[in-house]
Amino acid sequence: MNRKTFYLLSISGSIILFDQITKILVQNRFQLHESIVVIEGYFSLTYILNPGAAFGFLADQNPTFRMIFFAVVSVVALILLGVFFRETPEDDRMGLVAISLLFGGAIGNMIDRIRLGEVIDFLDFYIERYHWPAFNVADSAITIGITLLILHVFIQNKEESAHELKASD
Repeated sequence: MNRKTFYLLSISGSIILFDQITKILVQNRFQLHESIVVIEGYFSLTYILNPGAAFGFLADQNPTFRMIFFAVVSVVALILLGVFFRETPEDDRMGLVAISLLFGGAIGNMIDRIRLGEVIDFLDFYIERYHWPAFNVADSAITIGITLLILHVFIQNKEESAHELKASD
């Protein structure tokens, strides 16, 4: 197994496993909408089902439309991630980690959509009464993966600009 494949399987596999285990634990130990305060005024574990995407996007749409829409978007995203992964050099650790996080997160939420028709969210951060939308492990992996990818692009562009500047001297 080459290093690229190891990154993808170990990182995305770990994300999928941790995501699904935490969701099953929440589903089996909480009642829907039950909340347990972990840090008073800042963080609770709250079991909700999100029929939409980030921030409830499309939550009010017809369930059949949502199912088809999210299935198509997920498949397209996974195909694009596969292409990016294939094109990423083996020595590009940051790029491989970012893509692997995105891949694992996308599959984690896709499993929920196939299994339940919606996604289990349970990480509820807030300051007093101002709540950030609840999310899960897969969402966290996607957010970290996108952040790493953006940082990676900026770092690469900066390095290329510095290299071009030196070459023109």
